[in-house]
Amino acid sequence: MSVALGITRPLPVRTTSVGDPGDLLASLPETAPFAWIRHGEGLVGWGEAARVTVPPGPGRFAWARQWLTDVFGHAAVNDEVGIPGTGPVAFGTFTFDEDSAGSTLVVPQAILARRDGHAWLTIIGETPVEHFTPIRSPGRISYGDGSLSAPEWEAIVARAARRIRDGELEKVVLARDLLATAERSIDVRLLLARLATRYPECYTFSVAGLVGATPELLIRRTGQEIESLVLAGTTPRGTSPADDLARGAALFASAKDRHEHECAIASVRSTLAPLCSALQTPDEPELLVLPNVQHLASHVTGRLADGASVLDVVAAMHPTAAVGGTPTATAIDVIRELEGMDRAGYAGPVGWIDAHGDGEWGIALRSAQISGRRARLFAGGGIMATSDPALELAEAQAKFRVMQYALEG
Repeated sequence: MSVALGITRPLPVRTTSVGDPGDLLASLPETAPFAWIRHGEGLVGWGEAARVTVPPGPGRFAWARQWLTDVFGHAAVNDEVGIPGTGPVAFGTFTFDEDSAGSTLVVPQAILARRDGHAWLTIIGETPVEHFTPIRSPGRISYGDGSLSAPEWEAIVARAARRIRDGELEKVVLARDLLATAERSIDVRLLLARLATRYPECYTFSVAGLVGATPELLIRRTGQEIESLVLAGTTPRGTSPADDLARGAALFASAKDRHEHECAIASVRSTLAPLCSALQTPDEPELLVLPNVQHLASHVTGRLADGASVLDVVAAMHPTAAVGGTPTATAIDVIRELEGMDRAGYAGPVGWIDAHGDGEWGIALRSAQISGRRARLFAGGGIMATSDPALELAEAQAKFRVMQYALEG
């Protein structure tokens, strides 16, 4: 890590097996915690051995890959465990728009992890000294409009649907933001604990102030094997078990939502096929039922042909039709024109990568950017030719509830 850190000799990296650490999130200090947790397993980190802000532009993933090669290549690694996620690991968040600033990679000084029956601790250099303070409540939360009010956002949904009907594109995903202000500084650890408990099926994450619980796995690489979970098509949960079943059945039967899902699957298939020696996509989606919404979901699996790292696959896949639209280039232009805001890290890739190119990256949905007492929440949905602006607004509001719950409890 000598080049990245400006030092004259490599820093030692030591990974050792440990006993079951219990709740991983309970081990985090308050300052800048990193996390990637699902069903209680995953990685948490703290301290910074190396950090970089990735320059924006079309070559940002290649730049990030080179930086990681330099950082990992200058590490003196003693890894007693030797599975994906051991040794030095970088957590990362990339902005949705390649022209937006703010993409960040961080190699924590300490990583505590539990996966697949193994638990380990990685320390880079000296053990970081952290003060493990009690978790604090942010107090009362007040909300205000983000870049657009609800009626203004409904208006751009109507404009987008009209342009789809006119044949300019098939689908565009539009997002909106909501601003929250707390009485006291927001303790990210509290948000992570609430999200991981309430949404165990999702990937609860924290990287460089971006915090959330995403249901969408962009890509997992383990050796040459890859996996992706594609979500497109959403309905809020019902008010009763019968209503819930009816909403799920209606979603599964909806021509609009099924077409939206097919656009997303086609996007992933066309992107991954050139990288894979084998690729499997299901003929029919399934229902993914979460506490706040139901999604049409499809599991995609494959085997890489040329040894690409997980970040190479991320670069090829982002943005997917599920968060951009179809055709993607046209949809991105429409988003830039209509949305009226910078998404920052929302709907961009977020996750981790190790020195062997293994890792897990999700799409940063159900998330917020946290800074002191303030949080900027994000939500959105896929707009099709027949989209109803009022229903799209209701869907976005249902998605906001994830982070509102994290803030309020």
